[in-house]
Amino acid sequence: MSQRTMALWMVGVIAACNTVPPAPEAVDAEAHRSSVEQWRQWRHEELSKPDGWLSLVDLRWLEPGDVRFGSHPEADFRIPTAGVPDWLGTFIVTEERVDFAAEPGVEIGSEGEKVTHMVLWTPEIDESPVLSSGTLRWHVIRRGERLGVRLKDSASPVLVGFEGIENYPITLTWRLDGRFEAYDPPRIIKIPNVLGVLNDAESPGAAVFEIGVDTYRIDLWKDSDDDLDFFTAFGDTTNNDTSYGGGRFLRIDPPDEHGRIVVDFNRAYNPPCVFTPFSTCPLPPEQNRLPVRVEAGEKTFKSAA
Repeated sequence: MSQRTMALWMVGVIAACNTVPPAPEAVDAEAHRSSVEQWRQWRHEELSKPDGWLSLVDLRWLEPGDVRFGSHPEADFRIPTAGVPDWLGTFIVTEERVDFAAEPGVEIGSEGEKVTHMVLWTPEIDESPVLSSGTLRWHVIRRGERLGVRLKDSASPVLVGFEGIENYPITLTWRLDGRFEAYDPPRIIKIPNVLGVLNDAESPGAAVFEIGVDTYRIDLWKDSDDDLDFFTAFGDTTNNDTSYGGGRFLRIDPPDEHGRIVVDFNRAYNPPCVFTPFSTCPLPPEQNRLPVRVEAGEKTFKSAA
């Protein structure tokens, strides 16, 4: 969304918020249940993919130099998995570039093509190519000033043993009609992550809603180029009890022409960090920590592996 489009959209939303909107339409409980169940099925299928979050088995931060990669005990980046060659190749790391040189005689691929050498990262590369060997897939990520290799394995015990995530019961009680409070201009908010880093995010506004007789708000932001929804991370007092201690994620549709917004906590879902210690999840900013029990959406994940 361009800055001009965003500005015009916000003007319209602000104007709408200054009028008295009609009452929201009644929601059919069975239709709502069916919609949430379909979303949960889609969520299960996404997690079950061979390259999904359940396949993430390692994250290795890189320093300048040569990093030898394989199952050999002397490897700099060792993969202690049966069947992996002693040496898969070498990451060649500088401050401005990461290359991968395959070990002679070892089959390394990328998008169906055999690879002997490939540039995985430069400042101009937005998304690193993915390399593969057997059940393994890996690529370079950047977090702040740090570069790392994210390794996935479609034979990961967590993925192979995945049977689903326990959820709270679906109920209209946690489908809340709220309003969008636009920030004009958008605010820069601080989003912490599990690495202890604070990242800036532009927030176009907050979702304001009631739980019981009390009013709450959570700041929203974008985590992609998708104009059709907002993203947020929130905490509540079920964290470290029945839900994940690092909070949960939620996507929210933009407001309608009257500035109304729906906050459906039945669709609250776990961040990748609940499945693996090798992801770099955002955490709820302080203002998004709700002093109530949100008994809706996904509960914490318990692996059978």
